[in-house]
Amino acid sequence: MTKIDFYEILGVAKGVSDAELKRAYRQQAMRFHPDRNPGDAEAEARFKEINEAYEILKDPQKRAAYDQYGHRIFEQGGAGAAAGGFDFTSFADVFDDLFGDFVGGGGGRGRSGANRGADLRYNMTISLEEAYSGKKAQIKVPASVLCDSCEGSGSEGGADPIACNTCRGAGRVRSQQGFFTVERTCPTCQGAGRVITDPCRACGGAGRVHREKSLAVTIPAGVEDGTRIRLSGEGEAGLRGGPAGDLYIFIGVAPHRIFKRDGTNVFCRVPIPMVSAALGGDIEVPTIDGKRVRMQVPAGTQTGKQIRLRGKGMTELHGVSRGDMFVELVVETPVNLSKRQQELLREFERGGAGQDEQHPESSGFFARVRDLWEDLTE
Repeated sequence: MTKIDFYEILGVAKGVSDAELKRAYRQQAMRFHPDRNPGDAEAEARFKEINEAYEILKDPQKRAAYDQYGHRIFEQGGAGAAAGGFDFTSFADVFDDLFGDFVGGGGGRGRSGANRGADLRYNMTISLEEAYSGKKAQIKVPASVLCDSCEGSGSEGGADPIACNTCRGAGRVRSQQGFFTVERTCPTCQGAGRVITDPCRACGGAGRVHREKSLAVTIPAGVEDGTRIRLSGEGEAGLRGGPAGDLYIFIGVAPHRIFKRDGTNVFCRVPIPMVSAALGGDIEVPTIDGKRVRMQVPAGTQTGKQIRLRGKGMTELHGVSRGDMFVELVVETPVNLSKRQQELLREFERGGAGQDEQHPESSGFFARVRDLWEDLTE
């Protein structure tokens, strides 16, 4: 069966440049890749032809041989033995082959060997008051920073690394095994594509050194426990001039002695004397902003009653409004009474209105208990 011309398969002319050849291959491979054409046998066959054609034409020596002798030079174990020799890879591998020269970040390795630095985590604990008002702080982070001696290149004096002789800067080497082309990381440069002949004495060729750096951090008002703040480019320096990673600051808000927080609302338990609870009156309570506010206690207040103070809670994150403060009143029973105080309380208990009117909650409770006992004895 007569094979289709490789240039025709890729849709290019015979004198096409390497860049145009690669561009044509990219378009055809993306169009006919099996992942984009599931179950389409014709598209799969076309994809194989596209890979076979590009495998030959992208190699200068194989391309020259093909231009002179055509398909027969690669048939029956001829030069390269590449008939049908292609890597049937996933769609991601096709992108890696096509765009590998342009990828340097994201934790990957570019052709220059520059690796993105690692991300760092810093845990910071702040008080509830600092979470309310925000905070500016100086933190010290032990990290890898760019080497000043070689300016991140890894070479003594800042000289650029040279292309690896084994892989000629590709970072990968290929070998032919029967009908298949096997690609692996270059053993000489470890996939960097370049080698350093004279490593920097300060960093040993890494392009970075370990040092503690000081950073100014602004904690916005309204942050909650577990909030994460990202400082772009403040993580580990990249290897051999690669981009730096990021620094993530995790905020922990310490428990408060008086206040409890729920979102933008604040809760506070305030004890009040029995007389104030019975007669009512004004009391002063603290607020999260360090001030005090007066509030009215209604006469006859019972333990557990909540009074809402609007706008006295936490600051809203990235906003201007504030939540509310809820004051839970706890009626305190007096202790260590004098004889005169005990006499006055007994006199109070004997005189005045009936027990049901003065103590409606306890009277109602014991009335329900009596009803329960009567039901059990029937």
